[in-house]
Amino acid sequence: MSKSIDPRERERSHAEVAEADFYTQALKASEQFRSDYQGRLNVVKASQMPFERSPQGLIKHIIHEQMNTKEYCLDMYQQFLPPGKASGKHRHLSEEVFYVIEGKGYDLHWDVRFDCDHEMEFSWEEEPKRFEWGQGDFVYIPPYCMHKHFNADPANEARIVVINSRIVKAMGFDWYEQIEDAEGY
Repeated sequence: MSKSIDPRERERSHAEVAEADFYTQALKASEQFRSDYQGRLNVVKASQMPFERSPQGLIKHIIHEQMNTKEYCLDMYQQFLPPGKASGKHRHLSEEVFYVIEGKGYDLHWDVRFDCDHEMEFSWEEEPKRFEWGQGDFVYIPPYCMHKHFNADPANEARIVVINSRIVKAMGFDWYEQIEDAEGY
């Protein structure tokens, strides 16, 4: 049995009083975005990439949402791991990948366990998985996996390029947590 439309809904829909202008605002915002986009950076010079001493350690931002670039989906940074030291430990809902520019080391990954009976419940493995890496290697870190990078060389710095997606953040999953700070922060 189909329900008919409430007659008050029809009257309200044809009234001359506007209740919202969300669509019109979106059109204007899109027009402004397209105009602003033309002035954003297509090439980011090394001198334009800021360094940051962060809870994750020393990083050089290659692409970040606050850097006025045309890239809207990814954040990238170069991380410097001092000889024999480690990054901070963190987790986030986006996947992470990194490429080893120089050095050798390993990662510890604590996999997430997830249950959703009546509400979301997260927990992490007690024992981490260990992944060895070296120059030229690519490392994948699953979503919300707690992780930490270690430089295994006591005499030389290691450098990695880390890439994260901003997409899940825009979807309302801006879950980024620092569990432990890097030494010296």
